[in-house]
Amino acid sequence: MKKIIPIVLTSLLSAFFAIFIYKMFEEPRIVYTDGNYANAQYTNYGESDPYSGNFQRTFISSSPTDFTSAAESVTPAVVNIRAVENSNYSWWGSGSYGASSGSGVIISADGFIITNNHVIEDGNKYEITLNDHREYLAKLIATDPSTDLALLKIDEKNLPFLLFGNSDSLRVGEWVMAVGNPFNLESTVTAGIVSAKGRSIDILEGDYTIESFIQTDAAVNPGNSGGALVNTNGELVGINTAIITRSGKYEGYSFAIPATLVQKVIKDLRDFGEVQRALLGIRIGPVNDQNAKDLGLPSVEGVYISSVTPEGGAEEAGLQRGDVIVGIGKTKIATIPELQEQVGRLHPGSAISVEYIREGKRYRANVVLKDKNQTTAFTSVKNDKDLLGMNGMELRELTTEEKRRLRVSGVYVETIDVGSVIEQTEMDPGYIITKVGEVRVSSVREVLNQLKKKRGKEIILEGFYENYPGEYYYTFQVK
Repeated sequence: MKKIIPIVLTSLLSAFFAIFIYKMFEEPRIVYTDGNYANAQYTNYGESDPYSGNFQRTFISSSPTDFTSAAESVTPAVVNIRAVENSNYSWWGSGSYGASSGSGVIISADGFIITNNHVIEDGNKYEITLNDHREYLAKLIATDPSTDLALLKIDEKNLPFLLFGNSDSLRVGEWVMAVGNPFNLESTVTAGIVSAKGRSIDILEGDYTIESFIQTDAAVNPGNSGGALVNTNGELVGINTAIITRSGKYEGYSFAIPATLVQKVIKDLRDFGEVQRALLGIRIGPVNDQNAKDLGLPSVEGVYISSVTPEGGAEEAGLQRGDVIVGIGKTKIATIPELQEQVGRLHPGSAISVEYIREGKRYRANVVLKDKNQTTAFTSVKNDKDLLGMNGMELRELTTEEKRRLRVSGVYVETIDVGSVIEQTEMDPGYIITKVGEVRVSSVREVLNQLKKKRGKEIILEGFYENYPGEYYYTFQVK
């Protein structure tokens, strides 16, 4: 017994001494909790200021494997969208009808909803069903096919909505959730990790497309397009857009538009009716092993400048063909999608610092971004649409299905105001404008540009009706 007592005392003293040493060297901790202390999350911040935003938030968003709190906060803000094409019905009942569906995300209490352009592009009537089964008709505010985004709005107040998170802070391997509302199944929630960032899969068409997707292995199936990709804090970090598949079903590869790009595009659509797209003024190509050696690059990374646009921002800043861009501001640029995403967040008139390599040496240049017309001025369809109202008509672009069916480009006359100058021409809704004066048109913007030039003057519209043969011409004086 006398031998056991010293051993016990020695053990207790050793334990107390170990705890004392641990407490002396342990870094301070912040505790994050949603009120359920059993699920408390910890992160060390050491010497950093907890209010500076310099947290190691990787641990905060990655550590929990219980997604219930985030799912409960997110699902009420994810809606089902049904895009209906219901047009060109004659007095005899003939015409066309079609529908497609997907998901959308409410981003404000007053009813603004984000979705993919491909979800709504074939419709002209948009039916929204909330998670609690309330139904609304939505108004299309604007679309941006270059990023596959669209903005809708329903007339309601005090709606649940999601807050944007910082998609730049996402790390490969971090947990995320994909939330959709397909086929009015209320909501679907799947979880996975970030597999890669800055992915391009060549699904968008056009000269100014931006593909810099977040790749995840969270299950995304048809009907989930336009839904939310959220982190474990319930913040919106992406809009689910596409999958790569050979079977037509989910196979482990899903792609989302990053929230930092979504924010810029949606704000432009809301404020201006179109995206204020900034351009460097260059044509670009990838860097491969051979030209990396030829150009004296330290690694096979960067974006090769194949040509410089005359009077563009890059030319004015001194960039040349053969230069390789390796940085924008403090952000390293290794691929074309990374460059497109960084520039795509900015507006014409923005000045950026471009780091580039020329003949093996590094340089920096300050580039003032311009639009496709080489100007830094903002344009606004939203303001210009007042011109349409003054003349008494509402226009929209043709849907993809209408273009396919009609085999023509043009602009669709949606409504005509009673007593307006357009009504006095005896034009009817459903008229498809193909020319304004002598200029062929395929977008509302092009029609507006021609009308603005002819204010106070007479102009002739040329076009047709789908169910009636021949061309129709209408002349009026533009207000």
